[in-house]
Amino acid sequence: MNPDQFFVIGLLVGLLSIPALISAFSESRPPRAAAIMVMISIVLILLAVLQKPGGYDMGEVPGIVAGVLSDLVN
Repeated sequence: MNPDQFFVIGLLVGLLSIPALISAFSESRPPRAAAIMVMISIVLILLAVLQKPGGYDMGEVPGIVAGVLSDLVN
């Protein structure tokens, strides 16, 4: 798998963990599932950063997401 794909999947899992965190805190229950999602997100993003020489720049992120999505569609 391409490091860019790991990066984008990590971003998506991280974004999906936000509603789970909010839901858990609003219902006064421990955010176990959200915490696991955050850890998975961190591992995927770190894996991508360590595999790509030079890492990632914040300005590259939209292009990387667009590239991965276009590869997925094609």
